[in-house]
Amino acid sequence: MNRNDCRNYALGGGLAIGLLVPVLLSGCGAANNAMGAAGNIPGAPGKCPDLSKPETIMAFDFAGNFKLDVATGAKLKAATAAAVDIKGFSDQIDADLRAGCGPIAKDLGTGGDFKDGKAACDAALKGINETKAKLSASAKLALVMKPPRCSADLNAYGDCAGKCDASVSGGKAKVECEPGKLSGKCEANCEGSCDVQAGAKCDGTCSGTCDAQISGSCSGTCNGKCDGKDSKGACAGKCEGKCEGGKVEGACAGKCGGDCKLKASAKCEGTCSGKCSTEFKEPKCTGEVVPPKVSADCKAHCDASISAKAECTPAQVGLTVTGAADAKAAENLKATLEKNLPLVLKVAIGMGERAGKVAGEVSTVVDGATSTIAGVSGKGGGGAALAAGQLTACLGDTFKGAVSAAASIKANVSVSASVSASASGSAGGSAGGKASPQL
Repeated sequence: MNRNDCRNYALGGGLAIGLLVPVLLSGCGAANNAMGAAGNIPGAPGKCPDLSKPETIMAFDFAGNFKLDVATGAKLKAATAAAVDIKGFSDQIDADLRAGCGPIAKDLGTGGDFKDGKAACDAALKGINETKAKLSASAKLALVMKPPRCSADLNAYGDCAGKCDASVSGGKAKVECEPGKLSGKCEANCEGSCDVQAGAKCDGTCSGTCDAQISGSCSGTCNGKCDGKDSKGACAGKCEGKCEGGKVEGACAGKCGGDCKLKASAKCEGTCSGKCSTEFKEPKCTGEVVPPKVSADCKAHCDASISAKAECTPAQVGLTVTGAADAKAAENLKATLEKNLPLVLKVAIGMGERAGKVAGEVSTVVDGATSTIAGVSGKGGGGAALAAGQLTACLGDTFKGAVSAAASIKANVSVSASVSASASGSAGGSAGGKASPQL
């Protein structure tokens, strides 16, 4: 739709019908740039906001520019910011899957240039299953994993909610975290698990690396006893000794690099997850963030914004293959999964449940905003109709893109889970392989 078409449509008799089907006006978004920096439709109030980033959207006066009541302006502002947030979140997830699944597919002979993360993961899934078929049905795969942990910054969420919803006093909302999912720096006793990536003594169960004797699973070479028998090789059972070139899950007599499940309350030199005997410093939430009562539009905006900025500790993966008919194929599968699967697990496990919920929230909010714009046209004669027409022209493409982004997130989370399940499954193809209990 060109500039004149867009203008004539908005000013002509087609406006009322067009507002009932906003997608018909989405082409006006492309014409928007041709109308100049303000993006105005002649005769209509206001100008289009800068949609390049959520910060500029939240600083834009929707009510004043489009002659709307305060509540309608606030709703459209938050919904528009959420739409931009979800597009950025979707792009981030897609990039992670292309970076994780793409190399797996290439290493296993099913790779190429992929248009998106889903295509890369479909190819990786095909490569994993074809490689497992070469190993023989009797081959055993044992996947030991420290899962990724993605956490949302509670302070940042409080700032977002306070700035978005005028009903929040003090400009900052007090937010809570799903019970048992809070983490941060604990300057007293930690009850739960302690992330000791820098390497420290672990008074409990170590998931990661250990520089001394272990008692537990080993994804590399067990130099000691395996299930009570002397061993100097791969161990699909319990290793008592030194685990070389792999990840451990068990008691570590030395320094643990990874996650330590504490036996009881103790000092944590890293990030404590669970409970702290004093208030957490720099609190993060690995579960669902529970804000105070804010509008659905502001909640969707803040959920999408903070989720996209979540900090994720990478997964650690170790794979042991025994009884393989094709040793080279087994070695190739082990190498590529240990190197590249962590990014896939970041999406499947670290982001998965949260990402799906956020995608659903934003889709609902965008649908509501589209209906709100359609309702504006009946509130004040020609001026209101012109405002509704320009709002649709300004925001139509952004809302349409948000719906596509939400669908992409759901598809990518689903395919990443399929790759994860296949990687941890038996050589026969079922998800019956041995994996870390945390999986």
